[in-house]
Amino acid sequence: MDGTEPAANRAARPARPVALAEAALVRHYRRLVRLAYLALPADRDRHSRVLAAHAAVQRALPSRWTHWSRRIDPAAADGEQVYAALRLRVLRATLRPCPAHRLLAPRVWGLRLFTPGGGEEDAALDRALAGLDAPARAAFALLAAEELTPAVAAEVLQRAGADRPDQAVDAAGRLSAGPEPGRPAFDPCAVRVQPTDLLRRRRALGASLTVAVLALTTTAAVLTGPDGGAPGATPLPRPPGGTAPPPDPARLVRVAADQWQHTSRVDFSAWPARGDRRDDTALLGRALTAWTGAGPRSRAEPGTAPAPPRGEPQLLFAGTVDDTPVVVLYDGWLLARYTDGRGGGLDLARADGSDVTTAGAVVLRRQGTAARYLLAPWIDTAETRRIDQPDAPARPLDRADGVTAATPGGAPGGTVADCQGAALLLLRSSPVIAEKQAFLLADLGGLVPAHLTYTPAPDRAQPARSPREAVTPDALQAWARGGCAVPDGTPGVRRLNLWAFAVQQLPQNAGAASWVCLRADRWAGEGSAATAVLLPGARGPQRTGGGPGRACSRFEQDTVGWTWWRSPQGTEFLLAAGSRRVGRITVKGPDWSADRPVPDRTLAVERPARAAVSVEALLDGGARITPMR
Repeated sequence: MDGTEPAANRAARPARPVALAEAALVRHYRRLVRLAYLALPADRDRHSRVLAAHAAVQRALPSRWTHWSRRIDPAAADGEQVYAALRLRVLRATLRPCPAHRLLAPRVWGLRLFTPGGGEEDAALDRALAGLDAPARAAFALLAAEELTPAVAAEVLQRAGADRPDQAVDAAGRLSAGPEPGRPAFDPCAVRVQPTDLLRRRRALGASLTVAVLALTTTAAVLTGPDGGAPGATPLPRPPGGTAPPPDPARLVRVAADQWQHTSRVDFSAWPARGDRRDDTALLGRALTAWTGAGPRSRAEPGTAPAPPRGEPQLLFAGTVDDTPVVVLYDGWLLARYTDGRGGGLDLARADGSDVTTAGAVVLRRQGTAARYLLAPWIDTAETRRIDQPDAPARPLDRADGVTAATPGGAPGGTVADCQGAALLLLRSSPVIAEKQAFLLADLGGLVPAHLTYTPAPDRAQPARSPREAVTPDALQAWARGGCAVPDGTPGVRRLNLWAFAVQQLPQNAGAASWVCLRADRWAGEGSAATAVLLPGARGPQRTGGGPGRACSRFEQDTVGWTWWRSPQGTEFLLAAGSRRVGRITVKGPDWSADRPVPDRTLAVERPARAAVSVEALLDGGARITPMR
C-alpha cells in the first residue's frame, strides 16, 4: 500500500463546509448580490451601492476557521441550507450601522460603475426604498427578490439580528403593493464602466498609475462602454488637515457632443458642455470655489443639503446670459448654478435619478416673470403654452445653442399651484430618443422644472393605468381645470401627476363632476397628494383632502373623497367617489347613515343641512380606506 486514498473513497467523502459554501456562492452569486443591492441604503449613488453589494456577498464566504463552517454538517447539508446560511451573512452585513463605510471592497480607482437602464418606475422604487430603514429594506429584499412569505421573512430577519422584524415586514409589505415589486431593471451584476478623471490621468501618464480591477466572480457580467452614468462620484481628495485642495477647472468632466445618441442612460450625465465661456478657466474656477466652499451666497432648494461636489463635477454650461456669466455643473447628485457678479451666488438642487423628461431643461436665468432655459441636447422642438388655455395653440420658442429666449409667465409670475396662468414648456425629443415623444415641464421657481403627467379615469375592466404625458386634449383640459389644487408647487418638485380617479353623474341632471387626485413627488424622495372635485360651472377645483405620504402613487393606488354640493335647485347633497377597486361607500352623520354598494364608485346622499360626517370605502379585497384629511 502506498498510502494513497482510493479515488472511490474520495468521491464518496462529503465536501467540506467551505467547499459547499463556495459552490453555493458561485451558483447563487447574482441572486445574493441583488438581495444586498436592494437591502443597502438606496439614497447613495449606484457606483458605491454596486461595490457595497458585491463586497457584502464576497465577504459572506466563510473561512475554514469560522464558527459558521463548524456548524455545517457536510453529510447532512443540502444546497438550500448552505444558501440560507450565506443569505443570513449577507443580510447581517447590510444591517450593520453605516454598512456603506465598511463595504467598500472591492475598490475601483479611476472608474465609475453604473447599472444600465432604469426608468421612472425604478427611480420611484429607489426613492421609496430610500425612505425605509435598514430592517425594512432587508424585509423588502426578502419579500420581493427572494419571494419569501411575511412569516418566513420575519424569521430570517430575526436570525439576522434585525430590530422589530415584524414591523419591518409590515413596512416592506406596504411598499411591495405596487406593480411588479422587486423586479427593478437595475442589475448589480451587469454594470457599465466609465473613467472619471481622464484629463488628470492623461497628464500623469509618465507617473506610476494603478487602476484596481473589480474582482467580481465569473457570474458577474461587466459591460464596458462610454455611456455609463453621471461622472464624478469619487470624493475629492483632501489633505490630512481637512482643507480641500484648490479646485482645478481642468479636472471638470466634459462629455462628447453626441454622447446622448450613444448611451442608454439619457439624463444630465449625457449633456455636453455648452456656452461661449466654457473655456474661461477664471470663471470656472470661481464657480468651483463657490461650490466647494459653500459660501454665504449659497442657496439650496428645499430637501437639498448644501454640500461640496462628490467628485470632479461635469460641466454643462458656461456662458453669458443677459450680460451675466452663468455656470452650470453636475456631480451625479446635485446641480449647481453659479451666477457671477453682484447679486449672484450658487444655487443647488437635487437632480439624481433624472431621465429624458426630468433632465429636459434647466433654468439658466430668471428676471422678474421671465426665464431662460438651457434645453437638453436631445430636444428637437420647443414651444410654450398657457396652462389655463388648453385650446390655444402652442407658441414656438426660439433658442440658440440650447439657450431659449426669455419665456414670459415663468415663476414667480404664475405657477401651476396659484391658478395664475403659468407658462409650460412643451418639448419634443429627437427621434433618436423616442419617436414623437412630447412632454410638458412646469417652472416652479427652482433650477429644474417639474414634469407634468396625467392618468386618465379608470376602467374596472382594465388594469390600473400608468401616468402618461399630459399633452393630449383631455389631459390639457384636466390640468387647466384642476392644476391649482396641486399639494406642492414649490422648488424641488420632480413630477406632478393629475389622476382622474372617478366621474360622477350629478343628481337633478346637473351634469358630471370629475374627481381627481393630484400628486407631487420631490427629488429628495418624499411626496404629497390632494383630492379635489371639478364641478360643472365652477371656476376652479374644490379640494376635498390632502397631506404628505404616498397616496395616489404606484405604491398606494386606492383613494376615496367626499364633499358637500348644492344643486342649481338649491338642494344639499353629500357627494362621494372612489377609485376603481372601491365597491362600497359608507357615510355616517350625527343621526343618520348611508351604506350601499356603488357599482359606478360614486355616491350622492340628499341631506337637509350640512353636518360633521365620516366617510369610509370598502375595496374589492375587503380592505377599508378613508379619505385624506
